[in-house]
Amino acid sequence: MTTLATSTATTEQEVAELRRVHQRLGDAVEVAVRGKRGVVDLVLTSVLARGHVLVEDLPGTGKTTMARSLAKALGGKMHRVQFTPDLLPSDVTGTSVFDPRDGQVRFRPGPVFAHVVLADEINRAAAKTQSALLEVMEEHTVSVDGTAHRVPEPFTVVATQNPVDLDGTYRLPEAQLDRFMVRVSLGFPDREHELDVLRPGSTAGSIDDVPTVSDPAEIARLAAIVERLHVADPILAYVREVGVAIREDRRVRLGASTRGLRALVRAVQAYAASCGRHYVIPDDVRRLAEPVLAHRTVLTREALLEGHAGAAVVRQALEDVAPPQPDRP
Repeated sequence: MTTLATSTATTEQEVAELRRVHQRLGDAVEVAVRGKRGVVDLVLTSVLARGHVLVEDLPGTGKTTMARSLAKALGGKMHRVQFTPDLLPSDVTGTSVFDPRDGQVRFRPGPVFAHVVLADEINRAAAKTQSALLEVMEEHTVSVDGTAHRVPEPFTVVATQNPVDLDGTYRLPEAQLDRFMVRVSLGFPDREHELDVLRPGSTAGSIDDVPTVSDPAEIARLAAIVERLHVADPILAYVREVGVAIREDRRVRLGASTRGLRALVRAVQAYAASCGRHYVIPDDVRRLAEPVLAHRTVLTREALLEGHAGAAVVRQALEDVAPPQPDRP
């Protein structure tokens, strides 16, 4: 391996600043979300990599609290959409309306026109409404009556969903799952933190107590730093080999797409910067491969009946593919 050296694409000062902001944002979110710093850091990594986040867990575990706390800490405009079976695509993206005062037809923006969009219980809406987010998540535009309307930058969708075996839920289509950079799960807190949440007077779960510690301009500037962070060619080859191993697994019907592998590269760039490095190492890929690729890994019916999961396939690929090693002097 020829390069694990530092790159001039980003400076030590830029990376140090990004790390400080990442830490500050995590501390702000932890005011309301206790004992889940690893998950919070992963969500922040996705935001700084210009990605979208899918939070999946049982009701009452803090999915919406984390999403709202994140939006509060990031600053900027935030809109919340409660997805229900009767929600229409135009309720999400907006629509053209006739103004009787002057006889003009004007576009009325929907709630996706915000810096942070909280799509609450996204899998309780029908497929056509879920799909209304596809264009805006990928292209950051909404097309209505042949006219494209840009959403604000930076733009992040934080969606929550309940497990698909609960009543009144619809499975997200593969094309939409592929738009989310990471899928995370909060789970129940450990004993110490759950007692802290239960204690009267605790600020846990209180969005009002979460401070706003950033703004859209700062997040956009830090995201630009992430994009310049160095990724050596052997690391890129390692990412591709892991993706190929997933696709060739006999249990897989649909493996990680090229879009998914690109998302993994962006995610490891942001993760490396949050760790104070301006270059990516193989351990970064191993750390983020599962949250980035598992939800993009669709298994065969036989594998599902046997109890296999996408996360296990990703872990197996990481075991089978040897990471690159630095050259010895």
